[in-house]
Amino acid sequence: MLRLARHPEPILKPLPHHPWESRYVFNPGVVYHDGLVHMLYRAMGEDGVSRLGYAVSPDGRTFYRLGQPVLSPASPVEAQGVEDPRITWLEGRFYVLFTAYSGSEIRISMASTTNFIAWTRHGVLLPDEDNKDAALFPEKVNGRYAMLHRRPPDIWLAYSEDLIHWTDHQVIMRPRPGTWESWKIGAGAPPIKTEWGWLLFYHGVDDHRVYRLGVALLDLEDPARVIRRQEEPILSPETPWEQEGQVPHVVFTCGAVEIDGTYYVYYGGADTVIGVATVSKEEVERFCRGQG
Repeated sequence: MLRLARHPEPILKPLPHHPWESRYVFNPGVVYHDGLVHMLYRAMGEDGVSRLGYAVSPDGRTFYRLGQPVLSPASPVEAQGVEDPRITWLEGRFYVLFTAYSGSEIRISMASTTNFIAWTRHGVLLPDEDNKDAALFPEKVNGRYAMLHRRPPDIWLAYSEDLIHWTDHQVIMRPRPGTWESWKIGAGAPPIKTEWGWLLFYHGVDDHRVYRLGVALLDLEDPARVIRRQEEPILSPETPWEQEGQVPHVVFTCGAVEIDGTYYVYYGGADTVIGVATVSKEEVERFCRGQG
């Protein structure tokens, strides 16, 4: 059975002297590029508005922050926050899907960058529906862009010719009644390509509103086909900083990377701090092969 080993302490905490991230930092998206782990994280201060901060790490554990937000609300649809970024390196740019929250509506928005400082906003995807937990695949699938998203309570797949207009929506994973993921599920990190399939770290929520992380494997040519899905969670809220905070009993990931034979899964603990948990590539390969 695949399980993550958590780093014993949070790797990022709120900074009281930064008003925009003085209360909570959580739900980080990450990408590994040119030997560095680049992180976008959701931050909240006294005004209760979510913004995205940037941090970078040479080793995956020690992060250095920019000190000011890189994405802040800029339109009515984002009035109360830009949330839960998922980063995908695609065709020479970093594309970020994030949740735009107006105060009453929840939408998927997209922005892109080459340096995490200067941004191009691409607007709202799926503009006519509340939706979140969206993540882009890192390459085209059968000639089209692919995206995971969440129409509650399921994980959905959609395709696009231009990254803006999305069609062929289909459910690929549903909650499993009577388990740790009985209430709803959602994509976590963007899918990671392996020789056995697309590796998906995702979150599940039970009837008591406890958030845990799970793992599945999707077919490379047809990601709607789930090859393998572990029955048990790979990470559960067990430490005080995962069980106590803004939203208790939560581990929630938006990003994972593979570095030198180890997968690093970054997550928010109780919607208050940021942690990281790891698993060896060999263990992941055994899961992908159906050997554990």
